Amino acid sequence: MKFILGKKIGMTQVFLPNGVVVPVTKVQAGPCQIVEVRENVKKNGLKAVQIGFDETKETRLAKPQVGHLKDLDKVRNLKDFKIETDAQVKRGDTITVETFATGDIVAVVGESKGKGFAGVVKRHHFRGGPASHGHKDNLRMPGTIGARGVQRVFKGQKMGGRMGGERITVKNLEVIEIHPEVNEIYIKGAIPGGRNALVLISGEGELKLKTTVVENSAPVVEAVPELVVAEQAA
Repeated sequence: MKFILGKKIGMTQVFLPNGVVVPVTKVQAGPCQIVEVRENVKKNGLKAVQIGFDETKETRLAKPQVGHLKDLDKVRNLKDFKIETDAQVKRGDTITVETFATGDIVAVVGESKGKGFAGVVKRHHFRGGPASHGHKDNLRMPGTIGARGVQRVFKGQKMGGRMGGERITVKNLEVIEIHPEVNEIYIKGAIPGGRNALVLISGEGELKLKTTVVENSAPVVEAVPELVVAEQAA
């Protein structure tokens, strides 16, 4: 399984070689650095990695986050992904948009736009009541909710309430183009979320990593043979 974090930029269109116009969503995906590898299956229940995205200033992070990201890029978003038990990953490796290829089928997870409190006509597509013949101020009312003998409102009843701001998953989306030089990926169709919203992109295939050497707090000092020191002194 391969995955990456990204930021939704907006929608545009792409012309395919056969002349067909395809609507796509432009996503700035990665680079994402592996922050933590959870290999203890008995303790965590599965093998997973935590990756970070969207660099930020260290002053905008809490002290525990700064310590958690020691020797790594300071990022504002951290997400966990399940990996195969035999996957060879380590802290500090980087995931780029090149892990995907044109034609890949991916699933995108995002948070839908929050629309505040909405009535039943907008939220559940109710038709509303008649506009005349004794129905004053009753055009967009929900009507009876049907609770009689039980004397309570059933859970899940369609009524007015908060709309949007929910986790949405859209599957079977096709990757149309990859632009590694600007870390952008073009995905066919629309994906959930507003502009600059965080999205999680995942698909089947091998995860490609770029190995990064994590700086240690103490410098490494190589031992010098005594023979070389003697020759220099002479």
